[in-house]
Amino acid sequence: MDAQGRGRAEDIDPADQWVLNPNTGEYELRLAPSAPQSGVPRPRRATPAAAGARAGGASGRSATATPDTREIPEVVPGPRRRRGTPEEDPLPGRRGGRGRTKTKKSKGKRILVWTGGTLAFVLVGVSAAGYLYYQHLNGNITSISDDGAGTGGFSKDRAINLLVIGTDKRTGKGNESYGDKESVGHADTTILLHVSKDRTNATAMSIPRDMIVDIPDCETTQEDGSKKIIGGSTGVRFNTSLGQDGRTPSCTMRTVTELTGIVPDHFMVADFNAVKTLSTAIGGVKVCLAKPIKDSKSKLDLSKGEHVIQGEQALSFLRTRYSVGFGSDLDRIKLQQQFLSSMIRQMKSEDTLTDAGKVIDLAEAATKALSVDSTIADIKKLASLGQEVGKVNTKNITFTTVPVVDNTDRATVLPMPGKAEQLFETIRDDVSLSDVKKKEKEKQAAKLKGKRADASDVRVNVYNGGAEAGSAQATLNWLQNEVGVTKSSQLGNAGKTLSKTTLEYDPDQADQARKLADLMGLSASALKPGEGNSETNSQGLPAMVLTLGEDFKGAGVKISGSSSAADLDVEKNTADKEKCAG
Repeated sequence: MDAQGRGRAEDIDPADQWVLNPNTGEYELRLAPSAPQSGVPRPRRATPAAAGARAGGASGRSATATPDTREIPEVVPGPRRRRGTPEEDPLPGRRGGRGRTKTKKSKGKRILVWTGGTLAFVLVGVSAAGYLYYQHLNGNITSISDDGAGTGGFSKDRAINLLVIGTDKRTGKGNESYGDKESVGHADTTILLHVSKDRTNATAMSIPRDMIVDIPDCETTQEDGSKKIIGGSTGVRFNTSLGQDGRTPSCTMRTVTELTGIVPDHFMVADFNAVKTLSTAIGGVKVCLAKPIKDSKSKLDLSKGEHVIQGEQALSFLRTRYSVGFGSDLDRIKLQQQFLSSMIRQMKSEDTLTDAGKVIDLAEAATKALSVDSTIADIKKLASLGQEVGKVNTKNITFTTVPVVDNTDRATVLPMPGKAEQLFETIRDDVSLSDVKKKEKEKQAAKLKGKRADASDVRVNVYNGGAEAGSAQATLNWLQNEVGVTKSSQLGNAGKTLSKTTLEYDPDQADQARKLADLMGLSASALKPGEGNSETNSQGLPAMVLTLGEDFKGAGVKISGSSSAADLDVEKNTADKEKCAG
């Protein structure tokens, strides 16, 4: 009797549950009609023997115990293939028996299918692989209202912004030992994950918990279902955007939007238990230490070198701060980014993606451990998000942190003027921090290729066309005194307001325009050649026209993050590289 007839879904190869719909070009979940859909016991973890066992075919033939190298079905309709065929006698027309040349191809296809299910929450190392127990896993998910703070949902035709929040709330067995067990929790670890529109790259930006920000008023849905508007706060720590005064994750979303100008599509919240269960489900996460760490507060005790950590030890690693660097939260962020990078590599490895037991463990752990916003609290939606995130190559997932400077009390930090906004704009403009080359970027950069004039030869008249009052004079002072553009003048307000700063110049002034663009961080789109400029400077010589728009951030501050992401002065590391912390 076959697996359907027996109703034993655990005997079906997990890969057979995901099939390619030729009408949409996407993999979809296919469940056998008689397979359990809800309230079913958790499947037993696959052993090497069980992982290779074959379930009977649709015709009712018995299973054989030879290892399975079947390819993933590529269409929804049609009969299922015969199982158990010996390697020396493949079925006619079959694309692969047991030969080595076909095994690699088959594995590759399995990885492609499972990636969509297992990388839904890739940054916190979880899986939404609901290929067997859709209703069962759906019931595990904890949903929290986004209270209208998000975009309403991600889209496949635009960039994705996902807010991952780690709370220090001491819920769950054994976590009260970490102290402050009555705490309502804070936004202790926050990462904004930006996945590019073309899915070629992603930026994971850590937001320091002790950074001083403004928290806006926010409407919240309380645990009893009531609505409550919580008043904002000015000049407070970022971590108070969650938990304090009854704030929900939607308040953290609004705070991120206030800070960066980026509206997240979704949020996911992980507590202490999430770290422990997910790291265990994946079989441990490899980390490297440049020196021993023994931290009495986090209880981490590791020698120099490589270690595979999980459970309590993984949580201790992520909580450690006093025994690394200067003992600040910024040093702890580096440990967290190393851990997450390693988890991403582990999640994308064949060891995980082709191990049905690990996938099942991850599915259970992920859906129980994480809370997600109400607009995505569904396995199908999470799997769809996973497919989009999973398209990004590990080498093009870049971790960075909001640039900060010490505050006067030294216990908190402030966003670094200029640099923080430049990073935010780079993300808003969907510019990669990795080495991905975009055709559009190359096209724009072509305008800036060519000879540069010396700063002393640049002639420009500066106007204020929407920037703060005094910006034109401040820019003139900076040009003349800081960068050597002495042949410059400021002529007051422009005749119109511009949203973007522009630089108009005649063709024979192209070398001057390139130089000024370099100095000011102007993107190629800001350059306006051949505009019929007829202005002259105080010496009566032709001069370019620089009009400061509403995007102007201050004299000496790069105007556009999209001009060159390579010039962005922030710390960054890609997820494919192993680094030793310490």
